Amino acid sequence: MPELPEVETVRRGLAPLMEGRVIERAEARRPDLRWPLPERMDERLTGARVDRLRRRSKYILADLSTGETLLIHLGMSGRMLISGATVGEFHHPQAVAGKHDHVILDMEGGARITFNDARRFGAMDLIETGREADHWLLKALGPEPFSNDFHEDYLMARFAGRQMPAKAALLDQRIVAGLGNIYVCEVLHRGRIHPRRKAGRIGAARVAAIVPIIRQVLSEAIEAGGSSLRDYRQADGELGYFQHAFRVYDREGEPCPEPGCAGTIRRIVQSGRSSFYCPACQR
Repeated sequence: MPELPEVETVRRGLAPLMEGRVIERAEARRPDLRWPLPERMDERLTGARVDRLRRRSKYILADLSTGETLLIHLGMSGRMLISGATVGEFHHPQAVAGKHDHVILDMEGGARITFNDARRFGAMDLIETGREADHWLLKALGPEPFSNDFHEDYLMARFAGRQMPAKAALLDQRIVAGLGNIYVCEVLHRGRIHPRRKAGRIGAARVAAIVPIIRQVLSEAIEAGGSSLRDYRQADGELGYFQHAFRVYDREGEPCPEPGCAGTIRRIVQSGRSSFYCPACQR
């Protein structure tokens, strides 16, 4: 599933073609994705201007001139495809709708934005603008990693006394929003924390150090356009490149890249997910 850097990269790719522009025609080509689409979604989107495109955790939010906000969740395989527009140095010709093109937005200016999702684990919904924090998909989310609400004292308080592993704590969207398996593995390696270590048994200084490490890892991943594994591509169709900078994720059996460390990357399974770490420098 795309994590925060991938979703932010998609948002940035869509913003120049959507912000300040009218949705001249919206077409929902099926009644549902993972869940049913909003009633009369075509009608409610057609003619609306996109005032702002923003992100909350792993969700894209498009604030509309109608007083509603379109929520977009990419799910496991969802992609936002651009056609009929020039993005960067490349022109993307208008595409003919394909089998897995489920929602199509024809924008003022000629761009077509298509939500393509082969596995249909994605979602769309319409929310009253300003009330998105009450939406059932968003209301339990913790603070954004780049926000002022996410700081050293906050994370130390949330880790204090917890018996869950550090890996599970950072994956808990109620503690910090947007982190997924890939970037938690990378954060824990840079923080030299074993993924099985109990969150409440990590020293305060080491917990505090996780905050800037999270921001650094996410910033580097966004700069690289995210990590392209399986289905993920940027909105312009290009691959992300952060997977080439992975220190531990998907590197089982390779030497630890930490200078002076003689360890070898191992893989374990936690709650059905692969954790990659170095047993020599992560304690």
